[in-house]
Amino acid sequence: MKNLTLIFCMLLAGFVNANNDMSEKVQNENMEIATLGAGCFWCVEAIFQELKGVDKVVSGYMGGKEKASYKEVCTGLTGHAEVCQISFNPSIISFKELLEVFWHVHNPTTLNRQGADVGTQYRSVIFYNNDEQKELSEAIKKKLNESGAWDDPVITEITASSTFYPAENYHQDYFNNNTSQTYCTLVIKPKQEKFKKVFKDKLK
Repeated sequence: MKNLTLIFCMLLAGFVNANNDMSEKVQNENMEIATLGAGCFWCVEAIFQELKGVDKVVSGYMGGKEKASYKEVCTGLTGHAEVCQISFNPSIISFKELLEVFWHVHNPTTLNRQGADVGTQYRSVIFYNNDEQKELSEAIKKKLNESGAWDDPVITEITASSTFYPAENYHQDYFNNNTSQTYCTLVIKPKQEKFKKVFKDKLK
């Protein structure tokens, strides 16, 4: 992967912020929603909840036709991806800035896997919530591929959001509640530390 931070500074300069048509509650709180999948939702949650302007991150499932449990989603047969639904204040952090973090903290060129996590539930995916999010995501993906940010093409799925199913309670705030667990120490913590060095100006 080449200097992605520099590439993003060049690519995103001309893009406008995305505005969401959210529920009345979210609108009243001046919050918007981003729904992103980048491998294990434990990793995604641990990163995005550190950003200024992010109010809440909920781990869950999206993309399948029916509600499913973690055990069922882990089979890779439900159509669901592990995702995080991110509530953010666009006056503090924009959707395009969330995309910058998203594409920086995982490998969007590998099909249905992130590291040792393999299966369709671990696919790289953006579930857009309105046309502006769709257009912005597609435009940046196109520019990333044209720029050669990675040696292989970005294959991130960009698709309309569907029903979001929150994951079981024990998955929520997983890293903070299980810092000594092996996966947390060997996988999540190093990824989070690398993220903090790159995006230190965006941290809470």
